Amino acid sequence: MRQALRYILLLVITITTSKAMAQADAQFTQYWAVQNYYNAAATGTSDFINIRGGTRQQWVGIEGAPKSFLVTAESPFKFLGKRFGAGLIMHQESIGLYRTLNIDLQLSYKIKLFKGQLSAGVQFGYIDQTFKGSEVRLPDGSGGSESDDSGSSGSDYDEGGSGSSTGTNSGIPSSDVRGGGIDFAFGLHYTHKYFWAGLSATHLSQPSLGLKAEGDEERQYESKLGRMYYFMAGSNIPIKNTLFELQPSVLVRSDFKVTQADITARVRYKKMFSAGIAYRTNDAISAMLAVEIKNFFVGYSYDYAISDISKVSNGSHEIFAGYKLKLNLGDKNKNKHKSIRIM
Repeated sequence: MRQALRYILLLVITITTSKAMAQADAQFTQYWAVQNYYNAAATGTSDFINIRGGTRQQWVGIEGAPKSFLVTAESPFKFLGKRFGAGLIMHQESIGLYRTLNIDLQLSYKIKLFKGQLSAGVQFGYIDQTFKGSEVRLPDGSGGSESDDSGSSGSDYDEGGSGSSTGTNSGIPSSDVRGGGIDFAFGLHYTHKYFWAGLSATHLSQPSLGLKAEGDEERQYESKLGRMYYFMAGSNIPIKNTLFELQPSVLVRSDFKVTQADITARVRYKKMFSAGIAYRTNDAISAMLAVEIKNFFVGYSYDYAISDISKVSNGSHEIFAGYKLKLNLGDKNKNKHKSIRIM
């Protein structure tokens, strides 16, 4: 009975997570540290090569809760006298019985505008997704735990960070299925001496992934990724006659059905140490610490859920580490801003 209840909880978490915020895009509390994950135009905004890697363990204590691993790299470069940015993203996430791997390439073009720099960026990538149907264990009498051999159209089901899924057989897959597809994204990003801001959209083509079992072409399940829209903005505000800076920022994400916002306030000391708090609407409050010594960066955050999930979860942990390398592009980069991503 306990095993059945635990698995029901796993399924509920998987379904509600996918419907709420389409976790094909991972949820990172330190979004300010990996801006190009959400916006392809946020590449090459400084004179540094930036490499970041990290992991998020969400809702610790709950079996099958989301786990994300992310590596990002981005750099400026010049071509024919024009300034560009390039980026690479590798992201893997597991949630419930789903495993999703994204590999994306990014390119951005930059122009000077209003004493700042405007970037337009595109992203092209591939998504590989697996559903571990062989591990499905539903309580007796729940129905749908066994596949219908008739091949008739099955019922809709939602599982994992990918949106809705439908199958050509009844119920949930009883064997492992896998599929992939091409994905696109676009973004705009503006940097100024005093602030930065960006708009972006991911999964523009709303890719449909046909999930099939190896050696079985008759049964196919479909997993579809819906578009997501993002707004990010932030600033560094020096506190006069001190060594402190205020670093407020915000991330808003929406699919026009559900909207969620992360509101963050950080304080940095001597351009090396920072601490902050954040609030994610209807979800969690967070605390974070970060340090940058020379070209190295380490950041940690902890989320405490303010929803009923806190009754069965020990919170969420996230850690990032990175390195940056200065480039000489032959100019002084007058539009350089204090990017929180490299602090």
